[in-house]
Amino acid sequence: METNRLSPKIAQALNDQMTNEAHNAQIYLAYASWAADKGYDGISNFLFRHANEERNHMMKFLEYILKRGAKVVIASIPAPGPDPLSVNDCFEKVFQSEVENTTKIYAIVDLSMAEKDWATWNFIQWFVKEQTEEETLALDLLSKIKVAGGANAKNDALYQLDMELKNTPDDATLAQDVTVEKP
Repeated sequence: METNRLSPKIAQALNDQMTNEAHNAQIYLAYASWAADKGYDGISNFLFRHANEERNHMMKFLEYILKRGAKVVIASIPAPGPDPLSVNDCFEKVFQSEVENTTKIYAIVDLSMAEKDWATWNFIQWFVKEQTEEETLALDLLSKIKVAGGANAKNDALYQLDMELKNTPDDATLAQDVTVEKP
């Protein structure tokens, strides 16, 4: 008896996204290690936490594929790429990576709608919201770095940012959650 509830296209897309989440975890690990090496322990801690979050996303895809009766395909992941040149460059790369990830998530949304796979469409909605949060968080950090001087930020401003990121929550306030009372 066939128990697979995913089409070959959707199974492939979900497996590809699982691999992409693993790749994003490696990117965050690489940047966290770079930040630690530069003495930015707060930034490093923030990025290590996000590496773990990306691994959790990978596991969500893996579990979903299994629970829908399809085959999980573990593929190799690309190297994370070169180290950032600065804190500004680091978070520009983080933002770029998140935008690319959002594009891939949206492609799965489109595919699930085209195939009328409502279970996958429902599953992927969590990631749509998560990507909105990730992009917002990265943009908020880029704004802070811009105020601190961007690529030319001075050590005292970077020190302040580093201290702040040590305790920064891992999620951002989304536009849909804002009210007049709670902007």
